[in-house]
Amino acid sequence: MVRIVRGEDIRRHGSGNIGATNVWRLYGRGLGLLVALLDVAKGFVPVLVATLTHGHLAGALTGGAAILGHWRPLFLGFQRGGKVVATCGGAFLGLAPFVGLVVCLIWIAIFLITRYASVSSMLAAVSLPAVSLVLGEPWPVVAFSAGAALAILLLHRPNLARLRAGTEKRVQLRRRSDAAPRTS
Repeated sequence: MVRIVRGEDIRRHGSGNIGATNVWRLYGRGLGLLVALLDVAKGFVPVLVATLTHGHLAGALTGGAAILGHWRPLFLGFQRGGKVVATCGGAFLGLAPFVGLVVCLIWIAIFLITRYASVSSMLAAVSLPAVSLVLGEPWPVVAFSAGAALAILLLHRPNLARLRAGTEKRVQLRRRSDAAPRTS
């Protein structure tokens, strides 16, 4: 989206990540929300179709494929993609909507308290298996939730290091009026 809208390669700016958080930080809420929405849809649509037509196992496998495709996208030559959080959220909304909704609310609550997208993502991911079990989801959902949580935690290792060092950046919800838009 950044290439289409701004003619720039997002991988050369900020954290180098193609995900919504980096886009939001560098190009603002509008483009950041659009990227997040598209990432959610990338997980939601195929998983919902697979779940409705073939059941939870097919939905979970499709969710795994969507996450892998977001992490190492074909259109980027299997180079580094995103950290799979929004795509995972969309997959859970299609596979187990109540799990997806509860974990989304957990993400939002933690984010509003901390303003760290990484902390929100990791804690929401850790909650996935527990929420799946508490809500009585079938084994493919529980297994997928455990695998997705592990993937999100592994992809956020650099964020953990920055959190420990005190250098992790908080997300600014509003741009300060005296701050110029950042492009690098």
